[in-house]
Amino acid sequence: MDEQMESAVAVRLADVMAEIAAAAREAGRDPHEITLVAVGKGHDAARIRPALEADHRVFGENRVQEAADKWPALVADFPGTALHLIGPLQTNKVRQAVVLFDVIETVDRPKLARELAKEMARAGRRPDCFIQVNTGAEAQKAGVLPGEADSLIKRCRTEFELPVRGLMCIPPVAEEPSLHFALLREIAHRNGLAGLSMGMSADYRVAIAFGATHVRVGTAIFGERPPRHPD
Repeated sequence: MDEQMESAVAVRLADVMAEIAAAAREAGRDPHEITLVAVGKGHDAARIRPALEADHRVFGENRVQEAADKWPALVADFPGTALHLIGPLQTNKVRQAVVLFDVIETVDRPKLARELAKEMARAGRRPDCFIQVNTGAEAQKAGVLPGEADSLIKRCRTEFELPVRGLMCIPPVAEEPSLHFALLREIAHRNGLAGLSMGMSADYRVAIAFGATHVRVGTAIFGERPPRHPD
């Protein structure tokens, strides 16, 4: 990566951090309550490295294998880096995910929760967990339905004894995101959960107004993702 590209990533990162702080102040919140999860999905290690060199340490990835390919070396170079899984998790990837990630934001069904509990016990490693809620009830999207969220949260805590820290959602593209952020906040509050992972490049300012503790921003920092090669 050339120096101009490295500088662009660092500048965009600083701009996003400044906007997060401004949105927090407008909402009467402490900016330090909000964690920026910089999403490296689709970008290679060279594009991510400038953000690490700018002292950012919280990143998100959608795919377990992609994270496995690029993050171990980066984490070795930048100790203290925390990695969030923000894409769907298949049960056959649970063992790898528990090793790689510090936070798994996409727990959405009992079978997955059961496998995570088994693997955490086996590995002696317990990444924090967020329950993904499909607030728009979209058939093509992962996440527990809102009406079933309370039950899954309870099972994850009591039956599977997972370290559940909060909830995550991805609002439908064509709908007003604030309605979905308000719904996620309501579910979190009645279950005594402090974490709210909601808001991406296009709507993280709105999410902050509705109480987001984590915002997931990729394009606004790293630019457009390169096209994927055919498998």
